[in-house]
Formats: sequence, structure tokens, C-alpha cells
Amino acid sequence: MNMGLPSHIRKGVLVAAPHTSNWDFIVGLAGLFVMKTKLRYLIKKEVWVFPFSIFLKWSGGIPVDRSQPNQLTDDLIALLNNSEELFLLFPPEGTRSRVKKWKTGFYRVAIDTKLPLVLGYLDFKRKEGGYEEYFVPSGDLHADLEKMEKYYDGIVGKHPEKFNPEFYVRES
Repeated sequence: MNMGLPSHIRKGVLVAAPHTSNWDFIVGLAGLFVMKTKLRYLIKKEVWVFPFSIFLKWSGGIPVDRSQPNQLTDDLIALLNNSEELFLLFPPEGTRSRVKKWKTGFYRVAIDTKLPLVLGYLDFKRKEGGYEEYFVPSGDLHADLEKMEKYYDGIVGKHPEKFNPEFYVRES
């Protein structure tokens, strides 16, 4: 695992991509634990069953009900604003399946908190992962997603066919 963030960055939005396998959770969480990253992460509420729910709560999990519109994004903004040190991990694809475009809640959280997007990755081909790049989003979603697209180009998930290297649908 690589950890290339300067020590003055104590909180931000940690983008976790590509997300193509349950192994992303296991390997990524273990690596972040070893690196002593203060972390909270989003995970679908369907897996919050006893006794696994005890581990999820202990390790920083936040249950997400994907079937209900709610104020999750506002709650996450408040969580970051009220923390001195915290990285909030988002798998912006929202699922392990291939998607046409990313969900953008992670971006809104970064914009509203004025915190950096930290680009995290697990590259199963090279057997490495970490977070080395970061930037404060500009407010131009498409320009910032293009920057992220370049960063993630060539990073190979556990199931490469499930990762869409174009993160948003371009307007013609």
C-alpha cells in the first residue's frame, strides 16, 4: 500500500475505485487499518445483519438504504464538518457491477465541505493499492471527473470487465 498524502491533510473524501469485488472491502479495509487511517465508509444496509453488523459498526461502517431517498449526503457533510480527523470512503460506482456513470454524492460532499478528494485505488494486476493523489474539487464536475478518469486509467480491479473507465456520460 502506498500512502503519499502530506501530513497536513487530516480529513477528506476518499474515493475508492475501481469497485468490482467483495475483495475490495476486505483488502482495502485491512490496508487502511494498517495505515491507521481514521475512516468511515458506506455499505449497503442489507449486509447489516448480526453478528457481521458488530464488525461493520466497529470498523466505521455507515449503513446505506439505496432504495429510499434520504438526507444521507447532508448527514455525511455534517459528519466531516464536525470531525477534526476523518476520511469518508466512497465507492462512487455504488455497486460492484459495471455502471454507465458514477454516483456524484462523493463530489457534493467534497464541494460542500471544501475538503480534498483523495484518490484511492486497489490494483489487483500490480498487487498494490493506496492513495497518492488528491485535489480540492474545482466545482466543474465534468472537468474534475476527467482528471479522475486519467488517474484511474490503467488501474485494474479484481474483475476488470466490471469497471467502466469513462465515469460519466458525456453530453454531445
